[in-house]
Amino acid sequence: MKKLTLLAMVLLISAISYAGGYRIALQGQKQLAMGHTGVAVINSSELVFFNPAGLTYLDKKFTVSLGANAVFANISFQNEQYGWHTEDNNSVSTPFNVYAAYKINDWASVGLGVYTPYGSSVEYPTDWEGSHLINDISLSAIFFQPTLSIKLHDKLSIGGGPIFATGSVNFNRNIDRSTTDVNGNRSNVTIDDSGITAWGYNIGMMFRPTEKFTLGVDYRSKIDMNAEDGDADFQNLPSAVAGQYQGVAFDASLPLPAELSVGASYTINEKWLVAFDYNRVYWNAYQALDVIFSNGTESLNPRNYKNSSVYRLGVQYKATPRFILRGGYYFDESPVRSGYFAPETPRNDSNNFTGGFTFKISDRFALDASFLYVHFDEVDESYNYYQEDGQNVPFGGTYKNNAFVPGLGITYGF
Repeated sequence: MKKLTLLAMVLLISAISYAGGYRIALQGQKQLAMGHTGVAVINSSELVFFNPAGLTYLDKKFTVSLGANAVFANISFQNEQYGWHTEDNNSVSTPFNVYAAYKINDWASVGLGVYTPYGSSVEYPTDWEGSHLINDISLSAIFFQPTLSIKLHDKLSIGGGPIFATGSVNFNRNIDRSTTDVNGNRSNVTIDDSGITAWGYNIGMMFRPTEKFTLGVDYRSKIDMNAEDGDADFQNLPSAVAGQYQGVAFDASLPLPAELSVGASYTINEKWLVAFDYNRVYWNAYQALDVIFSNGTESLNPRNYKNSSVYRLGVQYKATPRFILRGGYYFDESPVRSGYFAPETPRNDSNNFTGGFTFKISDRFALDASFLYVHFDEVDESYNYYQEDGQNVPFGGTYKNNAFVPGLGITYGF
């Protein structure tokens, strides 16, 4: 019984921590096409996310942008020592975003954003070699952000607003590496929780010393997501202990890290614009996660994440009055330290290549398209903190993964 309880606690920690280990940078089609730069780029209501201070510089009274992406991810795992080789089942996730901005007068604008900065899915084959750590996970987090932007001077503006976050998680893994029921079915558990809510804020500043040169700074606060009375459904347990795991609930807290972004853009001429962003993500807020079961037992699972940086470069070219091309690149550092590499977050440093275009259908409507190719560096790593009988049992091998992410959106303004 103690063995099952301890392993279940480790499982639940791993499941919830997936949000903390995986940040999705897909918050706008125009900006994604430019390497996901945007802290100092003034082109649409996507500024609600990238830098709300810039809304006062938009040239339209009202503008709305909406879009969605399809994430096609591939994960390959192998361990040559044991002859293991597994690939995930390539589940598709569809993060989305909606932004609107309204110019009240020359010095004040308001906006609203609804977007998904955390959310993905991973599914491995049943009873694969790492099934004691994860079989599958589905995670979603949606942010709602009202925004006010004030122009303090023709060259300086500020903006910001609260963020309301809501999320859900569903996760399954086997109890351990060997336990089965009387029919030989592997014992497993599914945890599920929804309606998790929390608050944070976003604040930004934009400075335009000239018409061609723009500087921007944006900060998003840490958000603590607290799961309370989540459900844990244990299946295929040995009959001797099955009755002890009926109606088990859990509480846990997860930090979504703060982010600081600084950027610059320069309009070379009427056709060309270049932009650069630097993002610092404060993952060191995620050192461990306490999980408390309804029977009063608690456990601490180490993650020991480190702060990481993202370096972004984007370009825009106005080919014609109706057709705009974009391209970009960014390098994304992993926050995962050696020895903490778990298969539910198989993330290493990555090189990211982007592109896309805008086609103006009319003076009010435009079609936005983007694509992103993510190539994670191959890594030979392990997770060393899974326990059986009080002993750490490392699980590791070589991970290769990549993702292709197309996206479409529509912009409307007048």
